[in-house]
Amino acid sequence: METGTNDIAMGVRRFGRVNWLGLQTLAHREIRRFWAVWTQTLAAPLVTAGLFLTIFTLAIGPTRGDVMGVPFIHFLAPGILTMTVIQNAFANTSSSIVISKVQGNIVDTLMPPLSPIELVLGYLAGGLVRGLIVAVAIWSAMALFVGLGLAHPVFALTFITLGALLLGALGIMAGIISQKFDQMAAITNFVITPLSFLSGTFYSVENLPHWFRVLTHMNPVFYLIDGVRYGVIGQSDSSPWLGLAVLGSVTGAVIFGVWVLFKRGTKLKS
Repeated sequence: METGTNDIAMGVRRFGRVNWLGLQTLAHREIRRFWAVWTQTLAAPLVTAGLFLTIFTLAIGPTRGDVMGVPFIHFLAPGILTMTVIQNAFANTSSSIVISKVQGNIVDTLMPPLSPIELVLGYLAGGLVRGLIVAVAIWSAMALFVGLGLAHPVFALTFITLGALLLGALGIMAGIISQKFDQMAAITNFVITPLSFLSGTFYSVENLPHWFRVLTHMNPVFYLIDGVRYGVIGQSDSSPWLGLAVLGSVTGAVIFGVWVLFKRGTKLKS
């Protein structure tokens, strides 16, 4: 009896300090959830990215000169790739939680012996894997049809991973805060979409007015787009090391915020 009491006091659970089986099960569930509808979650983003690239190339490409010393289509491609990745990472985690809350089965996730950080990591696994699969699929298609390479593969992978984690964590936060689908749609339309489109995806920030350039540098998604662009074409508007510092800090802060929400049970246990 004394041993059990001491174990509880020390925070040691009967299956160890980390519930690896529970964490793996939750992560596996989140991955299988989007894989079961791969035409919607994986194929559709590839088509959407292709349409974006085709439309901008046909509409602007012939009249637009080089940007940052590379053809406009090569400048545009990393931004479209990154925007698609983060939108899918956000959609994966946010939809999972909102659907569970609306259907009333979120308790099935909260009742198992999973700690707040295990819940965070389990949900993030689904968003991260979906984001990386989308990134590989889109880059492969762009490499085949556009001739897109990788100037700095490690930087490209690091920024894509940070982007998927950041937007996946924001998706968890938005899913916890939202009580119904229209609230989730409002966050997507008025927060996530503007952050994505006003981040240098389709243009170089050096061409912006000074005040707009300052606002853009306050947007963490700008450093994400810029970092992936550096990894792909070797050119960027800002230092990739600064981007890593900003994204690492913001991602860590958001993940901590999500952990706090799970720990308190905010809008989950009521």
